Amino acid sequence: NPAVKENIILRCNVVSAIRAGMTAEGFLEITTPILTSSSPEGARDYLVPARNHPGKFYALPQAPQQFKQLLMTAGFDRYFQIAPCFRDEDARADRSPGEFYQLDMEMAFATQDDVFAVIEKVFPPIFTKYGKYSTASTAPFRRISYNEAMEKYGSDKPDLRIDLTVEDITEEVTGCGFGPFEGAVVKAVVVHDFTQTRKQIDKLCADAEVASGGNKAFWFRLDGNGELVGGISKFLGEKKEALVAKLGLKPNSFVAVSAGKKSAAQKTAGVLRKLLGASVPGHMDQERYEFCWIVDFPMYEIGEESGQLEFCHNPFSMPQGGMQALEEKDPLEIYAYQYDLVCNGVELSSGAVRNHVPEIMVKAFSLVGLGEEDVKAKFPAMYNAFTYGAPPHAGIAPGVDRMVMLLAGEDSIREIIPFPMNKNAQDLMMGAPSQVEQKQLEDVHIQIKL
Repeated sequence: NPAVKENIILRCNVVSAIRAGMTAEGFLEITTPILTSSSPEGARDYLVPARNHPGKFYALPQAPQQFKQLLMTAGFDRYFQIAPCFRDEDARADRSPGEFYQLDMEMAFATQDDVFAVIEKVFPPIFTKYGKYSTASTAPFRRISYNEAMEKYGSDKPDLRIDLTVEDITEEVTGCGFGPFEGAVVKAVVVHDFTQTRKQIDKLCADAEVASGGNKAFWFRLDGNGELVGGISKFLGEKKEALVAKLGLKPNSFVAVSAGKKSAAQKTAGVLRKLLGASVPGHMDQERYEFCWIVDFPMYEIGEESGQLEFCHNPFSMPQGGMQALEEKDPLEIYAYQYDLVCNGVELSSGAVRNHVPEIMVKAFSLVGLGEEDVKAKFPAMYNAFTYGAPPHAGIAPGVDRMVMLLAGEDSIREIIPFPMNKNAQDLMMGAPSQVEQKQLEDVHIQIKL
């Protein structure tokens, strides 16, 4: 297949350019172990039975996180590798099941700004030279706080090629009599000079409901005579002036609306923004790569399944405010020195300034119910190294597969991987995963129980 062959050649050239760019910035390429120990990184581990140690298992690394932080304590100031990572996760359009590659990097004596400066220097030339689109953001990339991204774009990975934004109209529609708005947060996305048909509007709402996980979308319009019509307009007659003023409505403006708990309303509005940007001409400059940094992530959140306090993202992140914040602030109000790199609505990477102080690390884990002994048991090498003193360090790990997918202009990550698995994490060509012989199971002390 010539198209697939071109993508594989592209991947080769991009990886070569990454290596050259990182080496030019003074980074050393160091490989880290593939057989390691199980660690609570957030996804399921792939386990490997240890033949010489009955009942014990290696784990394939979800990321080289602890190894690269140990390299910082050992005096390697700038490390990188094109690292294979293994996570037992389900497939998505932008995520390959089982394994993927990332540009893993770490810097000692570094701040968030130092990491940003390296990425902003290495990436734009690669995207400009090898990308399907010849225009890419130049340094400095735009920085958007997590809270602003959710409020303004309805997503923590906003596609900044779309010029539409999300507005909060909760106050303006309070008491309008429309059931789904009662006690809910209400968000709106406005498109002026709207000419789409009722059939297209119905499809928009149906697609948004599916993409947002079942949260309904609503709509109304301001017609050519300046009257509210269609959708839920009959409930909004008394709210017309307030809505026109808040949303800057003009004749033939269309308003897509979401409602529900804050997170659900934001997510649905973000889906509506994306669908409208892609379907209504003039609102999306598609022929470019638009980067941004999402910063100031919450350190903690209440888990949807557990109902308990959990780390929002990387547990190794340094809390903003250090020990004082952990001791004095409401945990849900603590932000982390944590950041995501986003391009065209695709999250390329997460990174953070690391928590390198043992006392702060123990305190951070204690808030989610893990004591000092738990930290020592789960991260023995790193904790021990840090007790001898570690330099402040920070890093990031952009996904190589996602990067090449964007450069090739593909919608699915499968199109740029030489031997992709199917959505069930099966390699049908090689017949993996497969059954093995009883002797092999006995060698590693494994008994199958289905």
